[in-house]
Amino acid sequence: MKINDLFSVAGKVVIVTGGSRGIGEMIARGYVENGARVYITARNAAVCDGLAAELSKIGECFSIPADLSKSSEVERFAAEFEAREPKLDILFNNAGASWGAPFDSFPESGWDKVMDLNVKSIFFLTQRLVKRLEAAGSEENFARVINIGSIDGMHVSGIETYSYAASKAAVLHLTRMMAKYLAARHIAVNAIAPGYFPSKMTAGISDEASAESLAATPMKRRGTPSDMAGVAIYLGSRASGFVTGSVIPVDGGYATTV
Repeated sequence: MKINDLFSVAGKVVIVTGGSRGIGEMIARGYVENGARVYITARNAAVCDGLAAELSKIGECFSIPADLSKSSEVERFAAEFEAREPKLDILFNNAGASWGAPFDSFPESGWDKVMDLNVKSIFFLTQRLVKRLEAAGSEENFARVINIGSIDGMHVSGIETYSYAASKAAVLHLTRMMAKYLAARHIAVNAIAPGYFPSKMTAGISDEASAESLAATPMKRRGTPSDMAGVAIYLGSRASGFVTGSVIPVDGGYATTV
């Protein structure tokens, strides 16, 4: 098989949650530029609609704003998608939040907000859309669920983001659980564990912590949009046809060579 066929995502129907900015935007843009039909969702409707309009100038991108931390919004989003599409080739569970606070003052609200969006929504959105994923999958070419974790779910961070780190560790193990039990339904489930990519979330990290992490990164740079698009396209294409239950760190070696 030729390399263009191995890595093609042209014609794929794709959902990217948290797709209006940051890593979600990097993934959505990469897929739109390579011929996929992409649906993005985010809580901020204006930003979500704006990016969809921008990406629609180069391909197919549609906005369905939703707050996936709420069960009612998971249902509404899924119903709106199902009204438009009979199948779903690739689901990127990317929507996420973080919260930082010292151990003694870490609030329950900072725990529940992060866990509901980062973990609970992944499970229940995938559950709600599983029939559309099954419609796309076959024995020869599985549908894909790609969960966005974090290197903070693999190592102990130097920042006190207790619920975020715990949630991302949960995402990585949930990925393995889902991979085992959804394979019989022709759905492959994998995860990406990003390191430091410029985004609104990483903008909250102090200059000192940011400099320390860069110094400790063997590749001596931050992640770029093409770095994220590349691994995302690999996991959604035939090139990863025999891969499920895997976690791919994309961190320049920061957390994975310690």
